[in-house]
Amino acid sequence: MRIADRWFLRRRLADGVTHLWEPHVHPLLRCNIWHVQGRDRDLIVDTGVGVAPLREGIADLLDKPVVAVATHIHWDHVGGLHEFEDRVMHRIEAGRMNPYDEFHTIVRADFPDVVLSGLAALGLPIESETLIDALPHADYDPARYRVQPTTPSRSVAEGDVIDLGDRHFEIFHLPGHSPGSMGLWDAAAGLLFSGDAIYDGPLIDDLPDSNVPDYVGTMRRLRALPVATVHGGHEESFGRARLVALVDAYLERRS
Repeated sequence: MRIADRWFLRRRLADGVTHLWEPHVHPLLRCNIWHVQGRDRDLIVDTGVGVAPLREGIADLLDKPVVAVATHIHWDHVGGLHEFEDRVMHRIEAGRMNPYDEFHTIVRADFPDVVLSGLAALGLPIESETLIDALPHADYDPARYRVQPTTPSRSVAEGDVIDLGDRHFEIFHLPGHSPGSMGLWDAAAGLLFSGDAIYDGPLIDDLPDSNVPDYVGTMRRLRALPVATVHGGHEESFGRARLVALVDAYLERRS
């Protein structure tokens, strides 16, 4: 397998937001990583798979203290969480980070056949031996991949606030995909970081700790939100019209 020239790619968006992603990771696990500039501190929303060090890859963006938030427990969102001193998760899932006993792998053979079939039906087939198409360095062994356990320094709940000095993000508890899924809402900008609660792709609500009734409630809540921009856990960002369309499609499917 070839060695990657760069593990993280990026693009700068509006509102002081930089979008980062791991181009060599399979789309199933290619989590969106968000960097938000603040006056007093910066915000990282989700930290990727953890194959390569995130903090090292974005060192040029970090010139002040950083708050790293995991929108939920799944391995594609918490792989680099341990690299940051200020680590935030919803209190329902914070205790599950250490030890980290959740399913996590980047090797196809580790997935049960029923899961592979389900992913293929969603348009996310895993056809290669690994879920990466390059290595971060020559000595890297995908079979030895593990999420590094870490204890969040802060656990949060509905209504808590992440304060960057000049902007504030309110915690929304958005269960359904997982029990402790959460979003970050900047009401002044109409900006929502939604994690895997909603994104412009196949939404997954049949994992072992997913809950469809909770997901329906989350969708109804999101539909009423006066958003301008949604930055999801995967795929491209979108506005309110697309949010409503995605919510309505989900509610129709689960009605």
